[in-house]
Amino acid sequence: MQDLAQLEPLARDLPQTKRGHERCVALLESGAELFLRHGYDAVSLDDIVNHAGGSKASIYKYFGNKEGLFKSICDYRRDQFFKDICVPFNPELSSFRNYLVQTLLNFQHHLNQPDKAAFMRLVLEQSQRNPDIAQHIHEHGPKQIQLAIATALETAHQKGLLVCEHPLFSAQFYFGILRNLEWKILMGLPNEETDQENINYINYCVDRFLDGHQKS
Repeated sequence: MQDLAQLEPLARDLPQTKRGHERCVALLESGAELFLRHGYDAVSLDDIVNHAGGSKASIYKYFGNKEGLFKSICDYRRDQFFKDICVPFNPELSSFRNYLVQTLLNFQHHLNQPDKAAFMRLVLEQSQRNPDIAQHIHEHGPKQIQLAIATALETAHQKGLLVCEHPLFSAQFYFGILRNLEWKILMGLPNEETDQENINYINYCVDRFLDGHQKS
């Protein structure tokens, strides 16, 4: 179970007890399940409370309202999504090339999981309807993982492993390697490539990415 402090960015009123923590997590998980099953508009706070237990007072206390709950669900699932994808670069454990390849392979693996793809579609749908949600998702999702890779690139630059004068630009370019796969998944198209073909593709692209970050 998550540590209490890990809910701090998710809940506006951090639960102080184990029971409060469990109630908060139950609301996040139940809300995500119902939103995925029925769509955002078709789910009410009463539906979520009936599914998770507790009361609407808990939602108001921890998340403010339905929109606040949805934002927190997005943050909660983002943390789950990225916890094993983009770990800090440790030059003592891996070469930088292997680090970049493994990060994309981890990302691809998560993208291929149906529930994560479905949630991404739900997020995009709600982002089109609500600019505030769109801004929140971007600031706490794509932007954060880009910054994580930018930090790794800056570290590699300082250690002389490559030349990267604009780490954030390069991080955005790096994640573009998976853009085609990401769009196919979001549009519900089948991934026709084999696992080995995807591995070969990622290795090829990372090599070209690193070629572009060498001294001229």
